[in-house]
Amino acid sequence: MADDSDYGAFTEKLMLQPSSSSHDLPLSGLTFAVKDIFDVAGYVTGFGNPDWARTHPVAESTAPSVSTILRGGATCIGKTVMDEMAYSINGENKHYGTPVNPCAPDRVPGGSSSGSAVVVGANLADFSLGTDTGGSVRVPASYCGIFGFRPSHGVISTSGVIPMAQSFDTVGWFARDPVLLSKVGRALLQIPDVHPVRPAQLIIAEDCFQLSSIPSDRVKKVLVHSVEKLFGGHVLIKYANVGDVVKDKVPSLNCFFEKGNASQEYNIPSLAALSSAMRLLQRNEFKTNHGEWIKTVRPDLGPGISERVWQAVRAADENTNVCHSVKTELRGVLTELLGDAGVLAIPTVPGPPPKLQTDPTTLETFRARAFSLLSIAGVSGFCQVSIPLGMYEDLPVSVSLLAKHGSDGFLLSLVETLNATLKEQVESLSMHPCL
Repeated sequence: MADDSDYGAFTEKLMLQPSSSSHDLPLSGLTFAVKDIFDVAGYVTGFGNPDWARTHPVAESTAPSVSTILRGGATCIGKTVMDEMAYSINGENKHYGTPVNPCAPDRVPGGSSSGSAVVVGANLADFSLGTDTGGSVRVPASYCGIFGFRPSHGVISTSGVIPMAQSFDTVGWFARDPVLLSKVGRALLQIPDVHPVRPAQLIIAEDCFQLSSIPSDRVKKVLVHSVEKLFGGHVLIKYANVGDVVKDKVPSLNCFFEKGNASQEYNIPSLAALSSAMRLLQRNEFKTNHGEWIKTVRPDLGPGISERVWQAVRAADENTNVCHSVKTELRGVLTELLGDAGVLAIPTVPGPPPKLQTDPTTLETFRARAFSLLSIAGVSGFCQVSIPLGMYEDLPVSVSLLAKHGSDGFLLSLVETLNATLKEQVESLSMHPCL
């Protein structure tokens, strides 16, 4: 159990030195922390739950993603608190305590990579590793006012990482500035530095911005003005309703549409359907991975998580072939929409972080909207970066950019290029940074 001085972010402090002491290494002299879902040789991987830790042996080897960072010259300083079994985007843990959101201490930090986001937001480490299945890097990055990157699905090894749902699991990372975000990404992706890049087009997802409770005109203005200032007329700026594109061109989604009650004001029906398809496959894979352990051990699980876990375990086996068809079709249609060097802009989340210990039932609309936004990259396998845009009414605001599968280096470079101009635009709109 961690103490107040470290924002309650760590489950365990440790010191893993880099594989080499060379000062020429890209991450030399930097510190990082890892979510307690990554294997570290000689330590039990706790998966956010004491019953899990009690019933599992110490790891015999270290996850390749962690080893890659150590070989890059960074020092690991600890393992971080996470939501139990990675089955929440809130960031609350009844066993290990809830890490304190450094941007908004009365609000949740976001999960499930809660501690990893908090150590970066609170300046306790230079960067950190998390995982993102349904939103577990993007959400806490947004809530804690830092950068968070979910890579293209399958481009970074998830070996040595406890699986949640393999069709969506990714190794992601957090940093306070885009230069370091990019440096860490290049180490993990094993790609070289690239020169500044210019996107061919920026597509603003108008319908997605309407889901946000934060005045979307401000956020869109910051982004559009920044792109225009940097690239002039060389970047085509378009406005689109992503929900319409998905509805028209992802036919396998038809069986996931809710009948009658999915009003446009509450949500975007096609993205709600996308979220349903994602959650069906996620539940199915989670059950395959962990169902036997849950039924045997009957772990003590916190509110909200307990219901979701048991719902997954007790669910009848369903044919998930249609979910894989949805994934294939969505990747195709979004690749066509964005082209080679296009980016899609959406809100990372539908509003500011909820207050601590909010009754889960009152968050149902918020969660539904959040997963509609999060499922775009989740189901397509596209890469996504959450970019902090300062504070609005004393709460953190972010925007996300998505690029096609495999464009991770391009997206990292674009965020580096955009950052200074974004900051200027944020200041001109009287929004101020969290840090």
